[in-house]
Amino acid sequence: MQESNVATGVDYGVSIPNNVNLAGDRRILKAMERWHGGYHDWWRNMGPEGFQDAMVYLRTAVGVERDGWAKFDFVKMPEYRWGVLLALQVPGRTIGFGNYKGQPAWQEVPGEYRGMLRRLIMIQGDTEPASVEQQRFLGQTAPSLYDLRNLFQVNVEEARHLRAMVYLLQKYFGADGREESNELLVRRSGNRDKPRMLGAFNQEMPDWLSFFMFTYFTDRDGKMQLESLAQSGFDPLSRTCRFMLTEEAHHMFVGESGIGRIIERTCQAMKTAGIMKIESKMITNY
Repeated sequence: MQESNVATGVDYGVSIPNNVNLAGDRRILKAMERWHGGYHDWWRNMGPEGFQDAMVYLRTAVGVERDGWAKFDFVKMPEYRWGVLLALQVPGRTIGFGNYKGQPAWQEVPGEYRGMLRRLIMIQGDTEPASVEQQRFLGQTAPSLYDLRNLFQVNVEEARHLRAMVYLLQKYFGADGREESNELLVRRSGNRDKPRMLGAFNQEMPDWLSFFMFTYFTDRDGKMQLESLAQSGFDPLSRTCRFMLTEEAHHMFVGESGIGRIIERTCQAMKTAGIMKIESKMITNY
């Protein structure tokens, strides 16, 4: 994709596009670059099967403002530039609930919540590559080019969400975070020895009805979870999830519109076959 300049909000001048000043944090940049090698291997092996070298029309973020944050371009998926993107910081943001209500939001991880926060981030991160793995063969049976492009857009955004969680692990959780980051690339959806952490992400997804149901129901649940994490007193997690929510809306649209089209086409077929007339007569007699 064509590179944006920093003025748009995302720095494309380093290997990993970001709006968290990775250029000024060489330690984390180097850690993310080392992790990227395994990430790229994972995407090549577990991303969309048969389409790695195809030119795909995808959107990428050039800023995190409310309006006009995305642009579209043709790109081969392994060349897609996954970024580390956080929503803009809210000046003076305070914790909205609990024992610390009204206190300034945490910019660093409180020691007493370190284990809990790491696990929350790790579980959220584990779901993101899992859905890509579940959906990797669907491109072979796409009902239309429109559906194919939507599938790939969902895939690259879920993969970006993985990277977003890894940034938090690398940045705020030291050696433990680096270990967890590597484990996210080892587990596989449905694998008997190293499955994904949540059962829903170890189920097969053999057809597009399953995909539409997943994006309608499971992503709706995922939106609720992200909205919950967006209220976190740990500000970097809150900002990460607030931006992820802007992408999650498209995933839910894919499910809702897909199911809607299936229902509409089913009704058309039933009407053509005369089934709807029979159904109406049975209801009237009843």
